Amino acid sequence: LEADVSEMRNELQSRDGLWRRIQLECQKLYTELMKIKEYKDMQEIQIMNQSSHVQLTEQLENKNTELLLFAESGEHQEEELNKIINHVYQKEHSHCSEQERMKTEISDLTEELHQKEITIATIMEKASLLERQLKMELETKHKLLTKQQFLEFRYQVIKSENTHLKEMV
Repeated sequence: LEADVSEMRNELQSRDGLWRRIQLECQKLYTELMKIKEYKDMQEIQIMNQSSHVQLTEQLENKNTELLLFAESGEHQEEELNKIINHVYQKEHSHCSEQERMKTEISDLTEELHQKEITIATIMEKASLLERQLKMELETKHKLLTKQQFLEFRYQVIKSENTHLKEMV
């Protein structure tokens, strides 16, 4: 019984170590999740900055209209206007490309976050199952220990009675 109890203790200690490793992994995953959320927040701020870029683009378009009015006064002004328009279109094109890249990156990060949440849920489910199994095993071990103590007590009583009977004989 002592060997069994020792073996049970060793098994409980190894399961406790496993439980602690699972908790550590959960903490690491939670830290990664917080980093991803922080990065996502930064992306949302950048998207808000992009909306201000749209306003700037509208202002540029208004300026382009004014420049068209001045273009009537000479060819030189017309060439300057064309340069500005080309510059605006290039900026708009690069902005659209950047915006698409950011959307793709946010989508990838969201998918990664979802996968990590699934992983965390799975680990928590397994940890809960292990905890329940551990509790059941502890209850069983406690019952066996109580039974062993009771049997030892009965053994001592019988041994004492036997000794007493031997003395009487």
